[in-house]
Parts: sequence; structure tokens; C-alpha cells
Amino acid sequence: MIAFLSVLLVLVLLALLGVLATGVLVFAKGGDLNRRHGNRLMNLRVATQFLAVAILALIALLRGA
Repeated sequence: MIAFLSVLLVLVLLALLGVLATGVLVFAKGGDLNRRHGNRLMNLRVATQFLAVAILALIALLRGA
């Protein structure tokens, strides 16, 4: 179970990196693109961060740390 959660954590962290990079690029581009997608990307980043922290806490709980 911990191995599965570890792989899932890596995948979520990669998704987080992708969302973060996309958000930075959209913010740097600015204009209409940022107005249309900036808030959605920020919400998606927060959701993926929450998921990563939740998985990390579950791993720590299962390991007894």
C-alpha cells in the first residue's frame, strides 16, 4: 500500500509541477489569457497541493511516524 501511495505521490507532484509551470507562463504572458485562466490554474494548484499533502500524511500515518 505504501509503495502505491509513493508512486501516486510522485505522479501528483509531477502534475503539481505542470500546473505551477503553466500558471507561471500564463501569468507572464498576461492579458486576456491570464484573465481567462489565471484563477482556474491557481485553484487547480491549490487542489493538487492539498492532494499531495494528504497523500504524504497518509504515508506517514501508515508508517507509524
